[in-house]
Amino acid sequence: MPDELLTVPEVMTRLKIGRTAVYDLIRTHRLPSLTIGRSRRIPVEGLRQYLASRLQYEEAA
Repeated sequence: MPDELLTVPEVMTRLKIGRTAVYDLIRTHRLPSLTIGRSRRIPVEGLRQYLASRLQYEEAA
């Protein structure tokens, strides 16, 4: 189960973007997340879907 959820810093590292950019993706519902207590977690599958949609968008452009 721990491998199924990522922290914001883990997503930052994987996407090589900053903290603000990750939270912007979450805020605009482009990247799904859930809150557990005071912690924000991003499902690995949600990150995969986001990347797949971005790749599809880039290929279509």
